[in-house]
Amino acid sequence: MKRYHVKCRAGCIEFIDILSESEEGYMIRLTRIRDGDEKIIEESMTRHLFNMCLKTGYISEIKKAASSVA
Repeated sequence: MKRYHVKCRAGCIEFIDILSESEEGYMIRLTRIRDGDEKIIEESMTRHLFNMCLKTGYISEIKKAASSVA
């Protein structure tokens, strides 16, 4: 499952998890954390809208941190 950071105002944390993919678009889970309150919304997003958000920088993929074993 890929996770994307959503650009938002200071004091807020928002990210999108891709739950599933279809020809039309994606089923996403939007998590919004504001003032210690967490709100989770699951909805569909068209492929076109998702690609426009990526292209404009409104969302960006969160890369998993590399772990190393010593």
